[in-house]
Parts: sequence; structure tokens; C-alpha cells
Amino acid sequence: QVQLVESGGGLVQAGGSLRLSCAASRSIFSFNVMGWYRQAPGKQRELVATVTNGGSTNYADSVKGRFTVSRDNAKNTVYLQMNSLNPEDTADYYCHGRRTTVAGVNLEFWGQGTLVTVSS
Repeated sequence: QVQLVESGGGLVQAGGSLRLSCAASRSIFSFNVMGWYRQAPGKQRELVATVTNGGSTNYADSVKGRFTVSRDNAKNTVYLQMNSLNPEDTADYYCHGRRTTVAGVNLEFWGQGTLVTVSS
């Protein structure tokens, strides 16, 4: 098991920046994919950005060019740098990790979420 703890959320004005961090309770080296999802009030949870162990990244169209996801396996931490924030980015942001076992079973882990509020 692993616990994922997000930090860095808060209130920011439109056009501002925030950096989210996700600290894992154990090594994330074996995690194939780490990333971030978000859920706005009344909406479904959606993918924001992911990064593989090899460093490949994937972004939702709505955040491309504004957000950057990265991981530091040595620090067991995943980051989400968010720039040019707008009110549509307001949501609870969740850290996610996926590890595939030797048997080929995918194990999914989630953090508890951190709230990002962007004021206009």
C-alpha cells in the first residue's frame, strides 16, 4: 500500500500560478504512471495530466501549454505546475498512481485531494 498526500492548493486570482505536490509514503519508482485528476462541483472527475516512469507526459487539451507535470522518483513526489489559471480550473485536484504487479494486475492509488480555487 502507499499513501498519497497532496499539498499546494489554495485561492489564486485568474492569471496566477500554483504548484501542487503529491508526496508518496513509499517509493514510486515502480509506479508506471503518476498524475493528476480534478473534479469540479457537479462534474465528473477528469484527467489533467500524467507522467510515466520513462518521463512521457500526457495532458488534457484544456491545460496544454499551461500546466506541467513532473515526477521526482528520488523524492517520491509528483508535481503539477499550473500557470495562467482561470476560473474554469477551479476544482479538487487528486493525485493518482498506478502500479502493475508481476501478475499483471493494475493497482490504483488516490490521494485525498487538494482544493484549487481561481477567482475572476
